[in-house]
Amino acid sequence: MAWEATTLENSYFDLERNRDGVRAGLHRQLIGDQWDAIGSLQFEFLVSEGLKPEHKLLDIGCGSLRGGVHFVNYLEPGNYYGSDLNQAFLDAGYDIELAEAGIQAKLPRDNLTCTDSFDLPWPDAIFDFAIAQSVFTHLTFNRIRQCLVRTAPKMRPGGTFFATFFELPQGMPSDQPLRHEPGGKVTYDVRDPYHYTVRDLSFAIGDLPWRLRYIGDWNHPRAQRMCAFERVADAPSLEANDERS
Repeated sequence: MAWEATTLENSYFDLERNRDGVRAGLHRQLIGDQWDAIGSLQFEFLVSEGLKPEHKLLDIGCGSLRGGVHFVNYLEPGNYYGSDLNQAFLDAGYDIELAEAGIQAKLPRDNLTCTDSFDLPWPDAIFDFAIAQSVFTHLTFNRIRQCLVRTAPKMRPGGTFFATFFELPQGMPSDQPLRHEPGGKVTYDVRDPYHYTVRDLSFAIGDLPWRLRYIGDWNHPRAQRMCAFERVADAPSLEANDERS
């Protein structure tokens, strides 16, 4: 079947469909489901990596606050910030999830922003941590690069941006579908969901003030792997960007 110009990069760009889904009460399912498991997993992971209540956290692709509910409850008031492509998801997170948890007062509504290009509107906010859980898995390479370019100025030197991805093992053909276990998710090179090698992500931060640290398995139920982009004072050379742990 021939590619058409109307093909969406991923289903999250179908804003009308997602608005209708939120109106139907499906805001948890539309952002990937497994609400309790993945929400708790990302919270516990960041705490294990040093997240403290006094830190400022940026949640990229925060959706309807699956992880955000945990982070807002844990962090000091006003220290959580979230961005997402879908305003309907953000509204559901704030109006339903935070309200039911009784913690709306801990989050200024302006700390949530809708953007399709990773623009961040908070001039005075500098972040200690950032997370993009199941975001790079739905993005083309150039979109990942855009995210890294626009996030870097908002991170303090020494801060860390954690991102999950579907890993293509080095040496495997990138143009072939790959099945990931557990979860049985099949990924592709030029359609959603996407897979990448660690070297791809290292290449994405060339000339940017990031250092890549590979983490790998972090018990994600769909076999997404974790990597950490560590903010450095100056952009390192490409050869120094790939650090596995």
